[in-house]
Amino acid sequence: KEERIVVLETENAALHLRLAKYQGLAGRSTNEVLQLCAAHGQQLKLQRSSVATQLHGAIKKRLKQDLKSLHSFALELSKDFQRQSKTCLYQVLAAIQGLQLQNEAMQMFQIKSFDLEQSLLEVTERYEKEKQKRKALHNSLVELRGNIRVHCRIRPLLPFDDAAGHSVSQDRQRNFSEKVAYAADDETVLVKCSRPGHASVNKTFQFERVYNDLESQDAVFADVAPLLTSLLDGYNVCIMAYGQTGSGKTYTMLGPQLEGNVAFSIEEESELGIIPRATQEVFRLISEKPPGSYWIEVSVVEVYNNEIFDLLAKDSYGKVFGVKRDVVTTREGKSDVPLLTHETVENASEFLHLVNKGLQLRVRHPTLVHAHSSRSHLVVTLTITTIVFGDNLGTLWEDEQTSQQLNKEASCTFPQKMRDYKSTSSSRASSPVQLEATEKMKQVKTRLQLVDLAGSECVGMSGVTGAALRETSFINRSLSALADVLGAIAEQRAHVPYRNSKLTHLLQDSVGGDAKLLVMLCISPGQKYLTESMQSLGFGTRARQVQRGQVKKKNFPVPSKAK
Repeated sequence: KEERIVVLETENAALHLRLAKYQGLAGRSTNEVLQLCAAHGQQLKLQRSSVATQLHGAIKKRLKQDLKSLHSFALELSKDFQRQSKTCLYQVLAAIQGLQLQNEAMQMFQIKSFDLEQSLLEVTERYEKEKQKRKALHNSLVELRGNIRVHCRIRPLLPFDDAAGHSVSQDRQRNFSEKVAYAADDETVLVKCSRPGHASVNKTFQFERVYNDLESQDAVFADVAPLLTSLLDGYNVCIMAYGQTGSGKTYTMLGPQLEGNVAFSIEEESELGIIPRATQEVFRLISEKPPGSYWIEVSVVEVYNNEIFDLLAKDSYGKVFGVKRDVVTTREGKSDVPLLTHETVENASEFLHLVNKGLQLRVRHPTLVHAHSSRSHLVVTLTITTIVFGDNLGTLWEDEQTSQQLNKEASCTFPQKMRDYKSTSSSRASSPVQLEATEKMKQVKTRLQLVDLAGSECVGMSGVTGAALRETSFINRSLSALADVLGAIAEQRAHVPYRNSKLTHLLQDSVGGDAKLLVMLCISPGQKYLTESMQSLGFGTRARQVQRGQVKKKNFPVPSKAK
């Protein structure tokens, strides 16, 4: 074992020697490897530097080429820009020159436009003047011939213009609500007449004035007001509204009426109709005259079922109720209603109060066409009594004291005061000047009749039965009698059938030529009422052609100048 240990130790030492040898070899090999790696790295660096040099040369060469090409392109671009800038400059100069020319032309056009506007204004002024002259000449011609003035008002479409209450198709309902009547201008009505299977035909009607559906109550009254000055000039005046039921007659004559309330209110002044406005205008005209020289009486009657009812009559307790009256013809050939109530009024408010009382008694009945259909003709009459003096008026007024005394005693605002004045002056026989003044004093009466006719009806459309059907029959008969009277006057027949109806008998003086007569036609624009509208327009056309002769003026003595 010891020998074995020695051998092993010997072998171990040899192995250690060999290990050291090999370790030395490994160290040298590592150094060689490191040297080789360093040499390889240097070689790689050398290779890279050569490639970079080659790349740098190539890039430099390419950059030079690109720079040269860019330089040539920039030169071309600069030249092109210069050419384009020159072209644009030329274009700008040309545009400036064109703009200057256009400005000059615009100035010329403005001058011409201004001249044309001035010419248009002059022509328009001349046209308006000629139109006014033509209207004045036409009015003069109407007065000389005694023609009836006819104005036409087209109301707007209203909710009840649909086919409610009639079993018709939806297409027919749309046709019913279609508008067929238009105001072509302020003197012409255009109606589109169409029938199934036929081409539409346009018909025109000419009147003194035509109002479209947008014109207000003010515009309507503005054309009526000039007639009212004739009252104080000694002429009778009559204004009547004619048309089918629901066409706006009562609205035109009285104004809007609330549900369940037939009275009208002064508060809604812009909506007031002709009757309240005419009264206000009459009192305004009278206020410009000497005090005490005029007084006004009012009467309100209705013609219902061909009977005349006094709507201002009172019973023994002072309550107003309608009393039947009769109309007669006087010896002078004038119509008169005996026992008719005449109330004296001093202002428009009193008048409106009385008319409201009468309207409460007016007969109304709802129909399928109109919920508040008037079943009677309403006639409101204002009688203006004028106090005039004879030829010695100027001489009497020379004495200031006499003049003051006469003015004081002749302030006849009421008829009773006039009678008191006459009795007082007759008792003072010691004053011959006063007696002479009384004898020369005279009363002249002029009359303003404002008529709201009941509307003509088609029974099939209105759907009335029983008593309302009887009312419709009387209404249509009275309106037919009015048309017959106008036809007889137009044809200058020897006999005019005034007595065929109480309405025509009552309006005999106004229709027959003793008054300036204005008929306000009211029509509905819808297709549903085309037949009735055509009938109303035909009535107005025939009424325009009536020549009654010049209206007679009441005699006003002209005072002679004091010597």
